[in-house]
Amino acid sequence: MTTAIRYRRRLTAVAVVLIALAGLLVKAAVGASASVPTTPSGWSLVWSDDFNGSANTLPSSANWIIDTGHGYPGGPGNWGTGEIQNYTSSTSNLSLDGAGNLRITPLRSGSGEWTSARIESRRADFKPADGRILRIEGRIQMPNVTGNAALGYWPAFWALGAPYRGNYWNWPGIGEFDIMENVNGINSVWAVLHCGVSPGGPCNETNGLGASRACPGSACQSAYHTYRFEWDRGVSPNQLRWYVDGQQFHSVSQSQFDSGTWANMTGHAGYFLLLNVAMGGGFPNGVAGFGTPTGDTVPGRPMMVDYVAVWQSGTSDPGPTNPPGGVDARSTIQAERYQAQSGTMVETTTDTGGGQNVGGISNGDWLRFDGVNFGSQAARQFRARVASGAGAGVSGLVQVRLDSPTATPIGDFAIGNTGGWQSWRTLPANISGVTGTHTVYLTFSSGQPADFVNVNWFTFATS
Repeated sequence: MTTAIRYRRRLTAVAVVLIALAGLLVKAAVGASASVPTTPSGWSLVWSDDFNGSANTLPSSANWIIDTGHGYPGGPGNWGTGEIQNYTSSTSNLSLDGAGNLRITPLRSGSGEWTSARIESRRADFKPADGRILRIEGRIQMPNVTGNAALGYWPAFWALGAPYRGNYWNWPGIGEFDIMENVNGINSVWAVLHCGVSPGGPCNETNGLGASRACPGSACQSAYHTYRFEWDRGVSPNQLRWYVDGQQFHSVSQSQFDSGTWANMTGHAGYFLLLNVAMGGGFPNGVAGFGTPTGDTVPGRPMMVDYVAVWQSGTSDPGPTNPPGGVDARSTIQAERYQAQSGTMVETTTDTGGGQNVGGISNGDWLRFDGVNFGSQAARQFRARVASGAGAGVSGLVQVRLDSPTATPIGDFAIGNTGGWQSWRTLPANISGVTGTHTVYLTFSSGQPADFVNVNWFTFATS
């Protein structure tokens, strides 16, 4: 969804066939609400939204950011895709239906202006831990409109690399996973990876590396279907996989890329999720062979989203040794999500991905994180995202301790001025091998009383 012409070459050859398929769609509407599925055995729930709430209200502001206008401030116009609609926060375009679903509804005003909605998750750290699989899934009914009446409709469920926030010009290097895309009411779901450089590069930009197929059973537009993306760090080389209703139809392997390209799209803090319905732009225009929407396009057909959920393989709650609120040691652990602290404060961060960081940290302060599950494979490295605006000669240690703030540290690193309190860098420390589930303390030691470090997030790894 982030570049205006990326699909035109890819789709020209298949446009005629796909448009022909559109005429075969079943138009019967199927509306249903289901809860987020029970977490499968061997998995843990990372995050979800069931879109429960009163009718004609906005989705949770704790979970979602509402994008508005024709682009990010300072970013490419028309969201970089050529789409023509104005995104709004009006409940006419974006609302819960009161029955457990989210509606994103494109509308056309009397003057011909199109409006619609686009939301993105506040969290931008969705990423599998070492050796794990991340599963991102949504149950969605595409706008129930086909044929000429659907020209220009472009619903999507997708993810962008966290470094895109605040930059807006580093696409496609930071990575994009299109979990579900569709245009012009065709009974097909597209799955696409974007990466590297544009044009060309290892992901063949501006097209991306993609595949498509018809929805199983009922048409994509006439019924809910489940769209899933998996990022598998449990196999070597790593794999990316796409599914519809549990049926895999696209995969990409780490072996297809040079190490730099792979690192650029997987080595950052993670991804944020997006849901939107665009109108017009490079993809629908490329399929139709002319500009869309047209005078035949019918407004008011919503994309319906029943739930969005993120799971990770490996259980983070094996029993009494891992209390509620436990976390996978190999995930990105946000510093502000501590269970207890001493001497610190929480503030807004300008680091990649946004959110908050813990600041005001000086000698003797600490943070406590309960139920951190290291699993059976020993973690031997600790990495933390830190910044410092400390004065000349002021520095200190960031230390990791297990089960007590006075236990012997299992590892530490030194930190001094990094160029400012929001000038971030990721620093590593070797630790003695840790398995099992523990209370983790970050403790801070300095020879001076002044604040010396901010912490955004941390994680553990096997190497």
